[in-house]
Amino acid sequence: MDLRLFFSPVPEEIFSDIKKQGSFYKNIQVYQERFPDYKSADIALIGISDKGTNEENAGTAGSADALRKKLYRLSKGSGTYNIVDLGNISEAIDTEQTFGRVQEVCHACIENNVLPILIGGSHDMSFAQYLAYEEMEKLISVLNIDAFLDMEDKDSPANQQHVQKMLMHQPNYLFNYSHLAYQTYLVNPQAITTLEKLYFEAHRIGALRHDIKEMEPVIRQADMMSFDLSAIKSSDFPGSAQAQPFGLTGEEACQLCWYAGINEKLSAVGFYEFDVSKDDQSSKSAAVLATMIWYFIEGFYNRKESRDFRSNDYMKYVVSMPMEPEILTFYKSNFIEKWWMEVPNPSGNNRFNRNTIVPCSYSDYQQALKGELPERWIVMHSKLF
Repeated sequence: MDLRLFFSPVPEEIFSDIKKQGSFYKNIQVYQERFPDYKSADIALIGISDKGTNEENAGTAGSADALRKKLYRLSKGSGTYNIVDLGNISEAIDTEQTFGRVQEVCHACIENNVLPILIGGSHDMSFAQYLAYEEMEKLISVLNIDAFLDMEDKDSPANQQHVQKMLMHQPNYLFNYSHLAYQTYLVNPQAITTLEKLYFEAHRIGALRHDIKEMEPVIRQADMMSFDLSAIKSSDFPGSAQAQPFGLTGEEACQLCWYAGINEKLSAVGFYEFDVSKDDQSSKSAAVLATMIWYFIEGFYNRKESRDFRSNDYMKYVVSMPMEPEILTFYKSNFIEKWWMEVPNPSGNNRFNRNTIVPCSYSDYQQALKGELPERWIVMHSKLF
């Protein structure tokens, strides 16, 4: 597949005045006259110029280029960059065709061990991002960051029902779904109940803000991340049709992106619902998003885990329990403050073997020391049963 057929080059006026050698732009390959060799890259930036079916989101079509104007001018971070900017996926005949292109491009990147960063379009494009994993026929975990749950019925706008489509899609390779930063007064309580019955997890904005470090193990489970930028409060990110007065701060959004970047399991990420027409005169939203992506990339180039829990890189802790199971086994990295716990597979189904050692936090270990089963252990055990 020649991906070049799907893309248009990055407009020259975005970078023509950038002279600083230490800038982000000077340290990546950008699609201008020649299409970059994406197969040998670590990360591929991909713009989506489709505005979707909702006229309220018309401004999302130009979001990738607005983002580039800010991102390109940031200083290069740590590590040796091997990043390509493939330009923008050209506007197709209709949104369905754009979905197909996004799916095809994401699949090609993931298949070649290249992490795609999707920028632009409405949030329902994350369904195409999810479908990119379908041909691999492996179970995946999805992380969604959004003020809304987007589980509305088919009469609602497409960007408010895509999670429902993801949960119902067949064949179903969705092992876990985690939702961060929802706002209780914006969601249907029945939708939360539905997620709980499926042993999926949803964390409201208040819980996240109480201890954002507890969100790191949740993020560490994910194979793909979808970030609806309306989850950031309007004073920090006005450029969204559904901008809310309350939500994540820009700093919290960057922290979540850092956690996602250092997750060695994460293989695709998308940032949606940035509406250029609603940004302020200083392009504040574009600057916040550029910083978020910068932190994600910084995290990516600080990935360290080998994930061999039998090696000397990990310390093993065994806790005796006053109930079934008789013991709980934990692992802690000797290099960074990360914890995992072992959850026996009760069904003996090899399909789930890779999920029997799952991310957790120090607080889960402390809870086990008190003789209590951590909530994460209970949920994972129920899912594997």
